[in-house]
Amino acid sequence: MKSLVLLDYGSGNLHSAERALVRAGAQVQVTADPDAALAADGLVVPGVGAFAACMAGLREVRGERIIGQRLAGGRPVLGICVGMQIMFDRGVEFGVETEGCGEWPGVVAGLDAPVLPHMGWNTVKAPADSTLFAGMDADTRFYFVHSYAAQQWELPAADHIAPPKLTWAEHGVPFLAAVENGPLSATQFHPEKSGDAGAQLLRNWIGSL
Repeated sequence: MKSLVLLDYGSGNLHSAERALVRAGAQVQVTADPDAALAADGLVVPGVGAFAACMAGLREVRGERIIGQRLAGGRPVLGICVGMQIMFDRGVEFGVETEGCGEWPGVVAGLDAPVLPHMGWNTVKAPADSTLFAGMDADTRFYFVHSYAAQQWELPAADHIAPPKLTWAEHGVPFLAAVENGPLSATQFHPEKSGDAGAQLLRNWIGSL
């Protein structure tokens, strides 16, 4: 059984995420303890609400350092919802720009859509070789709740590193629904609220650890 730490930094639906990860077959500890977070087989970074508030909470527990140290050692991290957004360089909400973790270049900005937030079920376009979406049909739906997203992928290609696997969705405009980039994976949707499809995705990720 794989050991996971669900990072507790004051943001995220920890109880439902913990239950979903346990049901997916993992041993889960909810904590901000850096030693536990660094030692676990996988680190899950949840996030709900505003980008700036999530980053403030993350910095209070030095979560950005924990994430950076894990990734530097090739240790898997999964970001969920705003936990995905904060992996980018910066977020812009209500005209205010906030520095993110900077693991990926780019900006998280508001969706240009007639109805916001984007709330409910939506399909995604995953690459054929995706690990997260392995075994799922093209019409599989996932549960989204957000008004902001990364809408471009700006990381330059590198000859010595496998290209990232990018999954897209659309609500008014195309946006990144998930990224698989070496040890760092993330989803804009909530797998813990996505029923059987979300459970399968979590099992796929845990199985890759």
